[in-house]
Amino acid sequence: MDKDTTSSADASADRYRAPALDKGLDILELLSEHPDGLTRAEIVKALGRSANEIYRMLERLVARQYVTRSAGGDRHALSLKMFALAHRHPPVNRLVTQALPVMDAYARQSEQSCHLGMYDRGNVLVIAQVPGPGTWGLSIRLGARVSLLDTGSGHVLLACQSDERRAQMLAEHIAVEGEVPIPADELDHTLQLIRTMGYKQRESLQSFGVVDISCPILGPDGQALAVLTSPYIRRIDRHVGPSLDEARAFLVRAANELSLNRQQRDED
Repeated sequence: MDKDTTSSADASADRYRAPALDKGLDILELLSEHPDGLTRAEIVKALGRSANEIYRMLERLVARQYVTRSAGGDRHALSLKMFALAHRHPPVNRLVTQALPVMDAYARQSEQSCHLGMYDRGNVLVIAQVPGPGTWGLSIRLGARVSLLDTGSGHVLLACQSDERRAQMLAEHIAVEGEVPIPADELDHTLQLIRTMGYKQRESLQSFGVVDISCPILGPDGQALAVLTSPYIRRIDRHVGPSLDEARAFLVRAANELSLNRQQRDED
């Protein structure tokens, strides 16, 4: 981008600035990183704004129920309103509604948990999860953000995209806590294998004794809308459950059932 183009972009951004909105969004984004909440003084310090403008904005966010105030009145935290609004988004809501029965059937067949992830701002957001039917298992928290670069979910989402979209996703990626770096050539090889096999299976880079199986949920264009992942844990007691190969077959079938291109072929 040349200097004139940059200046024009900056001028356009200045022209459409909404300072009050920016303050409110700054507060929401800050509080999203602090589940235990922050005092007003801590918010003022973190954002580098005056106490008066932060006070007025916080009062409006509390009044509109985007932010909650502690009983003592000294701490502010995000309410569940943002979460509720996000889940009203029709495409996500429809996908989750369709996926949950299929995910529940997989969990019962495989005796394993599973979760559904979508790309979101550089990483993978867990938008649905179903625990295994047994008395114990491994589940990923609903709303958790997991890495795009060192998880089966992230690799499958990256593999099943156009070259342009994949480059954009990689450019937007921000490393999460504990992320394991992966060389570019190794990542390219991994993504090619996923495209060839149609799924990703490997030992977890986050937990011992877990084998992650991830399968894409494809749109009409053949690109991944979401990814279905099961953290497979093998039983070592006398109970004989489905094997890893059987669980993988169940998961591939579930992802195919949810894929739009498969649904359209079946209808045709």
